[in-house]
Amino acid sequence: MTDTRSGGAPSRRAFLAAGLVAPAAAALVPARAEAQAAPGGGRHVLKLGAVTYNVAKDWDVPTIIKNFTAAGLDGVELRTTHAHGVEITLSAAQRAEVRKQFEGSGIKIAGLGTTCEYHSPDPAVVRKNIEETKQWVQLAKDLGCPSVKVRPNGLPKDVPEEKTLEQIGRSIRECAQAASEAGVRIQLEVHGAETQRVPRIVKMLTYADRHPAFWICWNSNPTDLMDGGFDKNFALLKSRIGQVHMRDLYVEDYPWQRLINNLQEMKFEGYCFAELGETTTDGVRVLKYFRGMFRHMEGIVSPKLVTPNA
Repeated sequence: MTDTRSGGAPSRRAFLAAGLVAPAAAALVPARAEAQAAPGGGRHVLKLGAVTYNVAKDWDVPTIIKNFTAAGLDGVELRTTHAHGVEITLSAAQRAEVRKQFEGSGIKIAGLGTTCEYHSPDPAVVRKNIEETKQWVQLAKDLGCPSVKVRPNGLPKDVPEEKTLEQIGRSIRECAQAASEAGVRIQLEVHGAETQRVPRIVKMLTYADRHPAFWICWNSNPTDLMDGGFDKNFALLKSRIGQVHMRDLYVEDYPWQRLINNLQEMKFEGYCFAELGETTTDGVRVLKYFRGMFRHMEGIVSPKLVTPNA
């Protein structure tokens, strides 16, 4: 998760620091008369989940399943180093047990969030990250998980930018080939103070020869509004967006409605993951707020929200 932004753009952490639930959030909920529309209303219903970073970082697997079910979510991206303990060090028996727990619930392991990155000027470091990514791919296969998220995370000084972008792209191509053989996708997060700029992500994709297992995790960054604006940047990556990270929907500096509309129009089949700031209490309630705001922005309302004879 990126803490700073280049080109004078506001930091993502600054947005998260604004808090988790704005008092004005209730104003975004449509009137009850609008809520009486049929569920879906002919619109494409998006799959909704959350990243364990940060709201669920202290939850183990049973707690994730319990709380995500209570919040009405569909899936989870299990980010490495968190309390769930789903890591590449798991034995075959442990992997089978984790898979069994999720398959016995309504929550899908929809992604594994790694910190693998490939920008280092040291070839040994890059190789280590590639080999680790392949281990995550095997874990995803064992768990029945469709995606492994990786990231670019910087442009080293004293190294030509184009050389680094090519190195990242070529590295991900190797990882994507391993993913393809395992029936898994690599999701490159639009990440890093310099590397999150969409034209640079496009170059990485190009250097990877647009490998069919190389997909993009749209990260809802402030820099999406640079380099020609949101519509231009979204169009550049639209055909390869495999999953989406979303911050607090009350943040007015980002075009959430246009993002959701675009995803519905393209009949997006990936997951939209809430990636929210840390909260020490009532994480389920925070996730419910996110889900409620998201569904209303979709134009979709559950029948249970309609009060008879109102």
